[in-house]
Amino acid sequence: MQKTCRNSWCKATFEITDEDLKFYEQVSPVFGGRKYMIPPPSLCPDCRQQRRLLWRNERSLYRRTCDLCKKSIVSMYPQRSTFPIYCSECWWSDRWDPRDFGREVDFTRPFLAQMEELQHVVPRLALNVVNNENSEFINHSGSNKNCYLIFAAEFNEDCLYGYQVIKSTGCTDTFDCTESHYCYDVIDVDKCHLLFFSQNCTNCSSSAFLFDCKGCSECLLSTNLRNKRYYIRNREYSEEEYRRIKQDIMEKLAQGKLEDLLQEFAQVKEQAAHRAREVVSCENVTGDYLKNSRNLRYCFDVSYGEDCAYIFTGFQIKDLMDVCHTTDAQLGYDSLSLGYGSYNTIFTHSSWGSSNLLYCDLIQSGSNMCGCVCMKPAKYCILNKEYSQEEYEALVPKVIELMQKTGEWGEFFPAGFSPFAYNETTAQMYFPLTAAEARERGFPWRDGQDEVLNVTKTIPAKKLPPAIADIPNDVLNWAVTSEFSGRPFRIVKRELEFYRSHRLPVPHAHPDERHFRRMAQKNPRKLWSRTCSTCGKEMQTTYRSDRPEIVFCEECYLKEVY
Repeated sequence: MQKTCRNSWCKATFEITDEDLKFYEQVSPVFGGRKYMIPPPSLCPDCRQQRRLLWRNERSLYRRTCDLCKKSIVSMYPQRSTFPIYCSECWWSDRWDPRDFGREVDFTRPFLAQMEELQHVVPRLALNVVNNENSEFINHSGSNKNCYLIFAAEFNEDCLYGYQVIKSTGCTDTFDCTESHYCYDVIDVDKCHLLFFSQNCTNCSSSAFLFDCKGCSECLLSTNLRNKRYYIRNREYSEEEYRRIKQDIMEKLAQGKLEDLLQEFAQVKEQAAHRAREVVSCENVTGDYLKNSRNLRYCFDVSYGEDCAYIFTGFQIKDLMDVCHTTDAQLGYDSLSLGYGSYNTIFTHSSWGSSNLLYCDLIQSGSNMCGCVCMKPAKYCILNKEYSQEEYEALVPKVIELMQKTGEWGEFFPAGFSPFAYNETTAQMYFPLTAAEARERGFPWRDGQDEVLNVTKTIPAKKLPPAIADIPNDVLNWAVTSEFSGRPFRIVKRELEFYRSHRLPVPHAHPDERHFRRMAQKNPRKLWSRTCSTCGKEMQTTYRSDRPEIVFCEECYLKEVY
């Protein structure tokens, strides 16, 4: 079945397959022996992803007051929000009950309009965090210790400025960094140690400026290496020669000449062999950055997935479709942030350890809910009002019929329902828009930015000494203003110690700008047809055909690098 995206600015053609139709039938809820079919989507996969990501604010943090205990807190919601915000301690306490805000369904009005009214009165959680220690400035993260400005991160210690960091220690300025230690400015690395300014590397150590290297140590400015040592610019040296040349290169770094090295590295990367898709130990999959998975269709950044389609960032998942940011979840559709045992969640934002949810917003360990907002453990609730099982199962079908009548059934929440502005969210990361473009499409936008950082003294980044040895301790008492945007940011003590110990220059860009620069080095979440640079075979890849990289099909790539 061919469809055209209903968004007037898109109008892309997309396909609804027989597999899709079977899945819609599989997840369609059943009440009283009747199945309430979920219709095929009206938006293309990209527009569906964009609409969901509009609900995820990871990086925009604000200093504000908890509306219950009145303490100063860090929150992903600014002080002027239209709904109450509680700190984690207050939100999880027994000082309030979300069921106290419950209300009956008014069958003369659209159901989602009633849910939106509920969103404005039920307290929201300031940050999506759990089990963190001495890590105030992080979000969508759990089980971290002594971490600062890391996001979508779990089980880390002493990590700074990271995104999707897992089980790592002492890493700074990273994007997709797993089980690694003391790495800096890296992208898509796994099990690495003391690796700097590198991308797509596994089991590499004591190296810098590497691309697509595996099992290497003591290597610099090289690509496509396998189990090598003492290589510079893809040439092997004796240990003595290597250390002499390395000293010259690292001296440039210590003297603040990083940009020269990055320019050389960019040229080195362009001439490397590029794999059409980063797929490892998978069977019957399409997408990119997929590991240990089977039967995945158009998925990106997924590990240990099975029987899923249109998943964007997932780990240990099964039977999901159209879901972003999910871990340990099964059977869900058109939802965002499902995890920790989530099961059978449909059109839902944030289901943690919950099951059997329809059109819910942030449910912690609940089950059998419809149209509920910010619920702690409970069951059989509609619009936060609790019912008996019999009452619930009789009432939900009437709600679905109301939504079918009003045209609300079968789609994720409208953009205007999000508690965030477009430019605060992950949607802006993957689908960047200007303020005018966002407003024209009906997306909320926040003008100006309330910084979480209270600034009293600032110094322009361009006035900092270029050599790390000349940076004074007093820099810790000032806010540095970005050389590119003027946004203030801090240099924290552990960060400065890291730069000094490894003779690295102090960054001149705001952490958000550094994050977006790393993100720009990753390929987009799209597939194009392109011919292999060696054999000419047609292949699917995340490299557009007009890009200059040398891109190989899987067979030719393996011949090239092994």
